[in-house]
Amino acid sequence: MSVRSRRRRARRGEKPKATVDMTSLIDLTFLLLVTFIMTLPALEQGVSIKLPQAKTDQLPMKDRKANTVSVDAANQIFLNNKPVTLAELERELAALAAEDPEVPVLIRGDERIDYGSIMEVVKIVYKCRLSKMALVTVEK
Repeated sequence: MSVRSRRRRARRGEKPKATVDMTSLIDLTFLLLVTFIMTLPALEQGVSIKLPQAKTDQLPMKDRKANTVSVDAANQIFLNNKPVTLAELERELAALAAEDPEVPVLIRGDERIDYGSIMEVVKIVYKCRLSKMALVTVEK
């Protein structure tokens, strides 16, 4: 502020006004908002599902044929549409893991069964050391 403008204001009885430029603060606020919106989904750990229906992203199973483990309403287990017991499932998944530990496994569970039945299958997949597994849901 120049000396001349201070004198004019002093003659008129005005006090100097302090102003803060809010433009940079608003820009910073929007930048932080966008950053948090983009990084929040990346911070979530584990599989985000809403059974039995959910909106899901594309599965990361690119060029490979995924093996499907299904559990129906009667707690019958199927590996690639072939009925198996838990012991047979473990044996066959261990054989698949011995060939390729990166083989993808999709787990499909009927909405009427309890969570424990699905967890038995998940435990077997982990026990066989298969690294790519996904729980399948119905698109909303």
